[in-house]
Amino acid sequence: MFWGLWNLSKGPIFSSHHVLVTCEWVAIVLQTSLKLAQKTKRSTNLTDIRFGTDGWRALIADEFTFENVARCAEGLCAHLKDVGVAERGLVIGYDTRFLSPEFAQTVASVCSAQGIQVYLANKSAPTPVLSYSVLHFQAGGAAIITASHNPGQWNGFKFKPDYAGSATQEITNQLEQSIARIAARPASSIAEGRNNSFITEIDPTTPYIDRIATLVDLDAIKAAGLNVHVDSMYGAGGGYLAAILSGGKTTVTELHGVRNPAFPGMEQPEPIAHNLTEIMALIAKNGASVGIALDGDADRVGIIDENGQFVTTLDTFSILAQYLLEQKQQRGALVKGVTSSIALNKLGESYGVDVHDMRVGFKNIGPKFSEVDALMGGEESGGFAFRGHIPERDGILSGLYFLEYMATTGDTPTQLLQRLIDKVGPHSYHRRDIGFQSSDRQRILDKLETRSVTELAGIPILETDSIDGKRFHIEDGWLAVRFSGTEPLLRIYAEAATAEMVNRLLDWAMEYLGV
Repeated sequence: MFWGLWNLSKGPIFSSHHVLVTCEWVAIVLQTSLKLAQKTKRSTNLTDIRFGTDGWRALIADEFTFENVARCAEGLCAHLKDVGVAERGLVIGYDTRFLSPEFAQTVASVCSAQGIQVYLANKSAPTPVLSYSVLHFQAGGAAIITASHNPGQWNGFKFKPDYAGSATQEITNQLEQSIARIAARPASSIAEGRNNSFITEIDPTTPYIDRIATLVDLDAIKAAGLNVHVDSMYGAGGGYLAAILSGGKTTVTELHGVRNPAFPGMEQPEPIAHNLTEIMALIAKNGASVGIALDGDADRVGIIDENGQFVTTLDTFSILAQYLLEQKQQRGALVKGVTSSIALNKLGESYGVDVHDMRVGFKNIGPKFSEVDALMGGEESGGFAFRGHIPERDGILSGLYFLEYMATTGDTPTQLLQRLIDKVGPHSYHRRDIGFQSSDRQRILDKLETRSVTELAGIPILETDSIDGKRFHIEDGWLAVRFSGTEPLLRIYAEAATAEMVNRLLDWAMEYLGV
């Protein structure tokens, strides 16, 4: 299982794409190889595997090892049998990270040895593409090897149940219990699974694109003559938008569309402003119509306007919601994470639709989205789901809906944002991510729970809630503090009418919490 670490010239590590081999990439290979070699020489207690807001993530060669991935697969097999869907088979896919194909093969080997039919993706693929494959094949679920937007040293294991969305807390609890009972043992080979006809290779792309074509007016986008710049961030979404929009007057220029697990030039493959400086500069230089960025597994989107300025994810959510409600005349509830914009609440009031505030993470948003047959669901991270598709984030579809809005109105991204402001008023937003010592966690929680705080930076607090962390409501704004479910970070969020007020709120929070 470890031979692929050293066999850099022969390929299972590399895809058919031309890979940019950088110093960062070589460093990851060497460091990870050493760690894995050391790991195999010592006996350790079994890792306590816990699923966060979307799957289990860990450092490669530290906790994310072939042994632990095999344990996850064994536990998943037991879960599928327990809930009675094992006979429907399992979709298995992976992203562009280091050793992701090999980890996926490990999962396929374990599951095939358990007599479960495996639909194994024949190339890296976005999470929403693999999630849709669950519906296409009517499978019992999907196991996806991806760490989404985390830095290159990380990898992860996501499970999508048979409804093709994020696993609920109840399901992840059951899965964790199943994994905890597993003592790792060698899996059968991938070749054995193929010989026994338990492993079928699939191309998940075509069914997904066919589905997308029923939701979005692709012909309108192609005919609009837009100059679209795409940053795929070396992730699994590389090539998708270019392929979907080919053959018309609209042109697509793609950056970082090849595989490079080091994700050079960016802190991590997360489509936020400080990771997108290259595409932002190119848009301004080339006079592009818009920029679309996808995270590592393409379930998140980032939008850059025609001036090379990043459109906040909160504004993107609200712009897309306004498009569906106003231009497409659709109606249905909006389901949002607690750190999404109050502009959505104002849109709900204006168009007579319910708005539901939920804990961050699609394992919380997705079930509510399905329960109320929502028009749109989403969160501050830039992940959005749409009615008629899957109860799951889809960065590719989000980007296409934004382009459709531009194509059908003739407006620029700046003009679309102004449409929103004209409807709900001005607003500004920012988030600060702060590393913290685990020993400080309880102290921070205690500070948040005190009842002595009645104002923020001199502004009266109207009410508070604890849906996820702590959220303080003020006139036409809010401040929220919560711990990340995927990284050791304290996240502080604020929204207000002006950027100056947002910074005042954030500064106050950091001083008050002592971080």
